[in-house]
Amino acid sequence: MSHPEPLTTTEAASVPLLWHGDVVVVGGGSAGCAAAVAAARAGARTLLVEAAGFLGGTGSAVLDTFYGFYAPGRSDRVVEGIGWELCRRLLSWDQAFERPNTYGAGTGVTYEPEALKLAWDELTEEASVETLLHCMVSRVVMDEERITEVIAETRAGSGRIRAKVFIDASGDAELAWRAGAAVERPGGERRVQPLTATFRLGNVDVTATPPGELHRLMRAAAESGDFALPRTEGSAHRTVLPGVVHTNMTRVNGVNPLDPWELSAAERLGRRQVHEYTRFLRSRVPGYADSYLLGVSTRIGVRESRRLVGRYVLTRDDVLSARRFDDDVAQCGAPIEDHAGGSSTIWQYVGGDGDPTGMTYGVPYRSLLPEEVSGLLVAGRCLSATHDAHASVRSMAQCMAMGQAAGAAAAIAVSAGRPPAEIDVAELRTALMDGGALLDSPSRPRTREP
Repeated sequence: MSHPEPLTTTEAASVPLLWHGDVVVVGGGSAGCAAAVAAARAGARTLLVEAAGFLGGTGSAVLDTFYGFYAPGRSDRVVEGIGWELCRRLLSWDQAFERPNTYGAGTGVTYEPEALKLAWDELTEEASVETLLHCMVSRVVMDEERITEVIAETRAGSGRIRAKVFIDASGDAELAWRAGAAVERPGGERRVQPLTATFRLGNVDVTATPPGELHRLMRAAAESGDFALPRTEGSAHRTVLPGVVHTNMTRVNGVNPLDPWELSAAERLGRRQVHEYTRFLRSRVPGYADSYLLGVSTRIGVRESRRLVGRYVLTRDDVLSARRFDDDVAQCGAPIEDHAGGSSTIWQYVGGDGDPTGMTYGVPYRSLLPEEVSGLLVAGRCLSATHDAHASVRSMAQCMAMGQAAGAAAAIAVSAGRPPAEIDVAELRTALMDGGALLDSPSRPRTREP
């Protein structure tokens, strides 16, 4: 499906002006919320635009655990800043706890999704971020190569939103794509990771079946032909709520999440898989006999769709060699976690394919910058990365770190009167470290960019 052509300022002039200021962030997920908070704290008048009725994105709608704050094999954090500030708030409310990961992806922070919505509300309001919920961007307005406005659809109709810098934290590179930036998207042989509908079960004895035994029972059930289980591993872990488990088991393969018909069909198939996995758990797994379905994710979880092809494309070799860059704005120790491996998941660790090493690599600022469009940054899972590198760097802690970097960069660009691509990266890195970001681990062996 071809994207709509950008509008000119003259063409957009008939649309009423809804808001104008310094920075607009499109997408209120992990990356977008952190970006908005960072920009507003730096003094930029900031608007956060979100299509749903709540903040948190996939973190609120699909998942309940943040990964990426810790690297496998390490007890110290590799991401802090605004993301860890959020976790501290949830922990102080007794609405989160740290949990070892079954597969060795590093310690996760499991939280209550309803509390996450409130935490993001508070953090954005405290930073004086202006927020528009139930608002979708449909067009962009360009002045030559610079994005100057977007057209937003609200319950009151269409409105123009004007800013000096825009941040695309949509997850699907919506702004970058609509503005004409180079993107890589599903189609042909360009595979993307499968989709997953998560679900919660109540009245479970969470101590009755360890993860290894659960996986054995899943494989046996699938081989018996009595159950249609497309994935024979996955997690069913305890939550903040007593007797409640959150699962990440289903797998909807071969879907282009940007095709509206395919995405609609995937939502329906995901729900059918939820009921099949629930039937399996209740009938075959100790501790689940009297359990019941509490709910299915608000929407199906999309791991990968469009990705920017930016000024630097983060690669598999960058990840596995623990490469560092002069313009690092975040670091990541998460393994390559590729769910496109049939019924199982492919894991490859930073620094090598074997056991966790505790090593990290850098995320360069250039991976947040489009080549062709001025006045625009991206943050989150639509950054500029190959399929393999993306399978590591898409963890939510890294999305928050990228968001903080994009927000800080946008505020610097506004203050300096320069495009984001022309700001002083040393100034940006200093601002990020002053904001609690962790940008380097000098005691760890690493490779510099050649």
